[in-house]
Amino acid sequence: MTKERLRFWILVSIVAISGFSQGMLLPLIAIIFENEGISSSLNGLNATGLYIGILLISPFMEYPLRKYGYKPVIILGGLLVVVSLILFPLWKSFWFWFVLRMLIGIGDHALHFGTQTWITSFSPDHKRGRNISLYGLFFGVGFAVGPQMASLIKFSEALPFIVSSFLCLIAWLFLFSLKNEIPEQTAEVNSFKETMKRFKDASKYAWVAFLPPLGYGFLESSLNGSFPVYGLRIGLDVPSVSLLLTSFAVGGIIFQLPLGVLSDKYGRRNIMMVILFAGFAAFTAASFLEEILLALTICIFFAGMVVGSTFSLGISYMADLTPKNLLPTGNLLCGIAFSIGSLAGPYLGGIFIHYFKSISFFNIISFVLLMIFLIVFVFGQKETVSKQSGSSASV
Repeated sequence: MTKERLRFWILVSIVAISGFSQGMLLPLIAIIFENEGISSSLNGLNATGLYIGILLISPFMEYPLRKYGYKPVIILGGLLVVVSLILFPLWKSFWFWFVLRMLIGIGDHALHFGTQTWITSFSPDHKRGRNISLYGLFFGVGFAVGPQMASLIKFSEALPFIVSSFLCLIAWLFLFSLKNEIPEQTAEVNSFKETMKRFKDASKYAWVAFLPPLGYGFLESSLNGSFPVYGLRIGLDVPSVSLLLTSFAVGGIIFQLPLGVLSDKYGRRNIMMVILFAGFAAFTAASFLEEILLALTICIFFAGMVVGSTFSLGISYMADLTPKNLLPTGNLLCGIAFSIGSLAGPYLGGIFIHYFKSISFFNIISFVLLMIFLIVFVFGQKETVSKQSGSSASV
């Protein structure tokens, strides 16, 4: 295996472990707090700690990556995740755990920001969709497996945290075998004013590409945070709600790579428009089939097949539109957009369920997908920004 391939597989593997820890924390802490009698609203508030951490650290993330390179940023992010996970069993406190989730958000964001930017920088144009879709696939598999760790709580509340931190530690150690690289840049930049200028420049090139990650953040968080409440209110039982959420996740995992490869062949914007409209159609159909579990499961699975790749395709689309020296900024803005969508999803979904009882919850998701489709259709552009050569074609 070449050094380039080894680097790629180490990066996507640590992303899988990160997804595993995130997927474990959501249901695990929700179950623990529910058993402690903490209200559902406070339970949901605690879960936002991760996304608040991401947003708080985002404006300060680009400078250290540009100055010190990818490897130190990823290593520090991974270390923060490992340490935070091992601290959970030490003190069961609502606000202590909230702070730990914020720290995990900061660590995960450093980890994802570094790996995303590194992969987009060394991936050749004709394999960028494939590589980023593998990145999304590994995270999705880890995120899907993570909730299974919640079952360990019957042996000990501390056990899931210990196992997760140990697995993260093993993946983290492999990072030390990588050779550090520094992003391409036109000048040394370290002021807040320069950071804002790069945000503006990257947005000028690729603002349309930030909308799919925002939409996916909204979709994922509202499905996991608000749909269970809606599902129970329309008469679904807990196993049925779990089946529907699992079918969406499985659909996204299975078709992540094929859609990435298709985007390399037919263009990111073209595939993006197809999946956004197909997702709109799937969720619209689901709104009419809520009383037929099999039909509803098929609709949700199909929706996962298509829109489960919107985040990874959004990153690839951004990389196609953005000059190489602005790739760190573009990746950072994709992460910010995803976090904003993730914060808005459960809140707006809850408001929708409360005030629009006669309208299907799936309609708000289909509306968001339709709006993003129309914006990409009207304002999206083909991959026009030329990149400097030098990427490893073997990756």
